[in-house]
Order: sequence, then structure tokens, then C-alpha cells
Amino acid sequence: MDENHLGDFLRTRRDGLRPEDIGMASYGARRVAGLRREEVAVLAGVNADYYTRLEQGRERNPSPQVVDALSRALRLDTDTRAHLYRLAGATPNDQPSVHAAERVVSPSLRQLMDGYPNTPAFVMSRTLDLLAVSALADALYAPFEPADNLARMTFLDPAGRNFYTDWDRSAQATVANLREATGFDPDNPRLRELVRTLTEHSPDFTRLWNAHTVRGKTQDAKHFLHPDVGPLTLTYQAFDVRDAPGQQLVIYHAEPGSPSAQSLNLLGSIHATRRRPDLRPHR
Repeated sequence: MDENHLGDFLRTRRDGLRPEDIGMASYGARRVAGLRREEVAVLAGVNADYYTRLEQGRERNPSPQVVDALSRALRLDTDTRAHLYRLAGATPNDQPSVHAAERVVSPSLRQLMDGYPNTPAFVMSRTLDLLAVSALADALYAPFEPADNLARMTFLDPAGRNFYTDWDRSAQATVANLREATGFDPDNPRLRELVRTLTEHSPDFTRLWNAHTVRGKTQDAKHFLHPDVGPLTLTYQAFDVRDAPGQQLVIYHAEPGSPSAQSLNLLGSIHATRRRPDLRPHR
């Protein structure tokens, strides 16, 4: 089925704005929860019929000027505005689709990642597939079978509800990150397969996916509950891999001297022992 990504996005954002949110007077009974199409058209300075065609999918290639005007009218933030541009094809997209060859992590990147032995590090794709993990990241995600994709792990793996202390917040962020991927490559086979699977098996994912919330990676603290070492509070940094568009290097970090730092050290020791049976006590 030919999805109307641009139209669905515009309609959802319009539904989320009320006249009072933008200082607009409201007259008469309102049949819609948010703004009317005509109101968005006025705010953006475009023809109402043209805007209607955009939402209905009968017009899919607005000019950069129109996209910019709609971004202002709908009060889009930086991430969401960039997503709208990509959906409209109004700006050059110099980041190609993540094909099979682009899912391969280079040896030099693996060496760099392994240079962080005391903190979890991993490389992931735009579709949140874990392409490579350091030893400590492997230990961190040990409760998942398999630890293969952050979205699948969050919504479909039974371990997810316990592992993510604030599951609702983690779920929202995961879907917002995945929704951002549709702007880069909405026809990516891996993305379509993943969304189809999650939609079929998780009502929570379907509800969040249909909200069309878009967000890139932030530096918000992550709260985990690991079955081996207990609570962990970690911050992180995410770096785009220049020679492999679509890949990101993510490095978690615990505050030095904190209980989480001590727990990470313990987790590393436990994991190392389990990976080397010769070091286990003889019974």
C-alpha cells in the first residue's frame, strides 16, 4: 500500500495544535480537536485547497518555501522540521539508504569502540539495529534474547518492561527515533519490515507510532534495572559515523565514583567470568 507519510504527518501535527496555542482567536463551534486546514493554510500563507491536497496525498512535492512556511505555522522544533523537509523531498538528501553493505561496521570503528573497556559502547543503524557492541554493552543487554534491535527489545522482549525503569518514557523515545528514520528513507525494506512486525504484535507501539512524534538522540539520562547488578543511571553521547551514513556510535557513561559506576565495574567482572569458563570456581 502506498502510504501518505507527508499527509499523515501534517494532519497529526495540525490535530495537536489548538488556536490558543498560537494566539489565534477561535470563533464558532469547532468540529476538530486541533486547527482547521484553512487555519493552517492562512498561517502558512498558502492556498487552502493546495494544503488540503498535501494532506490527502494528491500533492507530495511542496517547494522549500512552502515547507518552511508550514514548519512555522505548525510550530515545529528543529528535529521535527528536518523530518518534514525529508518527507517532502524539499532538501537534498545526501545520506543514502542503509543497504546491506552499509550495515557492516568497519574494523577501525570496532577498534575505537573496544577502546572503551569500562563503559558500554555500540554501533546502531537508523532502524535501531545493534550492528556491533563492546564487551560491556554485551553485558548490559544480556537480559535480552537476542539483543538485536532496540525497538524490538523494548516492545516485544519480555525483559524490556523490567530492564527499562521508566518503560513509558523509553518506549516513546524509541518510537520517536524510529519515526525519524522514515524521513531519511521511508521505503527502506528493513524499516518497513520492523514497523510491520511491531505493529502486528504491540498495541503500545501502534499507538505511539500513529502519534507521528519525531525526535533525534538526546543526552537524557537512561535508567536501567539489570538483573545482575541492580539499578543503573547512565548518560550517553551519540556520534554519526561519517564514512557509513546511517550508523551511530553510542557511548554510555556513569558518573565517576557513583553507585552506577561501581555497578558497571561489577557487571564487567561478572561478564568476563561468564565468558571464560576456565576462571569459574571448580565445584
